[in-house]
Amino acid sequence: MKKIILLLLFIAMMAPSQAIGQEAAGPIASISSYPVIYKYDEQVTWYFDLSSTTFAPESDVYLWIWSPTEPDAGNWENSSEFAKLTYEGNMVWSFTLTPTAYFSTTAEAIAASAGFWFRLKNKTGTKQSDVAQVAYTSFSSFYTANELIRSYPTAPVIDKGLSILFNSNLVPGFADATSVHFHSGLNNWAVLQEYQAWLPDVVEKTKLKNLGDGFYKMDLIPSEYYNTEDGYVMDNIVFLMVKDNWAATTPDQIIHAGEYIPPPPPEFRFFPMQLSQKDFLGIIRKNNEPGINKLIYTITAGSRILTGEFTGGTSEIKGFVNLVSELNGVQGLSEIHVLVKDNTNRTISDTNIPLKTTD
Repeated sequence: MKKIILLLLFIAMMAPSQAIGQEAAGPIASISSYPVIYKYDEQVTWYFDLSSTTFAPESDVYLWIWSPTEPDAGNWENSSEFAKLTYEGNMVWSFTLTPTAYFSTTAEAIAASAGFWFRLKNKTGTKQSDVAQVAYTSFSSFYTANELIRSYPTAPVIDKGLSILFNSNLVPGFADATSVHFHSGLNNWAVLQEYQAWLPDVVEKTKLKNLGDGFYKMDLIPSEYYNTEDGYVMDNIVFLMVKDNWAATTPDQIIHAGEYIPPPPPEFRFFPMQLSQKDFLGIIRKNNEPGINKLIYTITAGSRILTGEFTGGTSEIKGFVNLVSELNGVQGLSEIHVLVKDNTNRTISDTNIPLKTTD
């Protein structure tokens, strides 16, 4: 408990404070890494889903990180170009680094630190995300686990990263291997990526990373690795590991895929069901697409026009229009016209809403 309290105090002290007039962009929707597992001295790409924030698509976004060290110290109001993220599309930004090089420290020092704590911000620091952490998954237990194969995650999905560890010390004939290769297929060999030792590009594509002492790692994203069509459903990955030019092989292995659950469709509505000039008009849209973080409304009520906007994220954008005060003094209204667009100028709703009369 004491360690947790000290960690929270450390984060609070090191995170740049929010100045007056600074915009809070909100929490980061999700963070992932590719490779899924990696050593601190290995290159990795971090991916940040900002669909739950108010950052606009293709914005210039910068990494401000203070743990394990602070590479861009002193530049909060003018972030360095080396801290700039790359926009990948669909409200996802990426940052590629080798931790030991980027933080100018050792793997041991990173392991002993509080972890990767940061904010994402615009260049001048007038807009920033909530404090967040890039989670790190240690796989050191595999070296003593006496397991032939271990996958991260245990139930992969087709469009996300997968790391497979292999202990060749447990298979006869793999000693002194010059290379180890991944001979595999999806759905019980229905979609193949064979190891073909006579094709240099295939040799390179199927080659595992040598971690030393007979341990190896394969990193892939199934949809890219097997070049599957959009909508392909992955049930499993079957494979075997091959030494050199088929000098030895493992028995067939299988990794069962996780269930793919498509996101629910967007849901838009006005409320309450019956409306008068003496009500608040509620506008809500749930399950928004990535990058949709704003609803912009134009209400025409006779000669009066009301405009405004609400912000939110993928889960929900919601707000209320105070018709009581906005339409005060307007007589004889039987309906209002409401046009709602999102931040990409797409029309979400264009409709007339009847007004009930009140005493």
